[in-house]
Amino acid sequence: MRILIVEDEKELCDTIAKSLHHAGYEVDTCYDGVEAMTIIQEEAFDLIVLDLNLPGMDGMEILRRMRQTDDETKVLILSARSQIADKVDGLDAGANDYLEKPFHLQELAARIRSLTRRKFIQSEIRISCGDVVFDTRSRIAEAGGTPLNLTRKEKGILEYLMLNQGRPVSQEELIEHVWDSHADYFSNSIRVHISSLRKKLKGQLQYDPIVNKIGEGYQIGEKG
Repeated sequence: MRILIVEDEKELCDTIAKSLHHAGYEVDTCYDGVEAMTIIQEEAFDLIVLDLNLPGMDGMEILRRMRQTDDETKVLILSARSQIADKVDGLDAGANDYLEKPFHLQELAARIRSLTRRKFIQSEIRISCGDVVFDTRSRIAEAGGTPLNLTRKEKGILEYLMLNQGRPVSQEELIEHVWDSHADYFSNSIRVHISSLRKKLKGQLQYDPIVNKIGEGYQIGEKG
């Protein structure tokens, strides 16, 4: 898995690179927008971590030019710009995710895991985890071979947990990816939806495939 980090703050760029290298990724770095554009045009990457405020060429311009010929490479924007309009502009320009500065390296790593997992399952219509199957095209979930009657939010939670099976997913991460940007992080809504989803799965499977790891998040897995 090859990642390019484009960030003009050299210390931050090198810190991110070191962290991702330790996580097993092949990492390249670049501190300048013009140089980054040249590298992107000449070499292939699975994911690009892209700062917006770059010397030479702005990150948004890099993203727009890149998307003219490349719709496959994942792009995660890093930016101190925190306005909703900035996030919308970045996502509309073709970014796959947007992370505000300052951020924790653990959250960046989680976002990257999520994006790179999605790359591998894009060609797979059906995602499976033990006795649970989710069809990403029809949006139908099955447990033990029987279709489940799930709400839209329950389907979104289940799909995201299955895309990230093997690691806990925090409530905050679920809210960011399944809810809209105006969701209340302190709302009880997500816990209600997860509780309902777990009851439906357990009712069909006779066991609960979703585990709540205290302090870490929710994780889906096969019957232990």
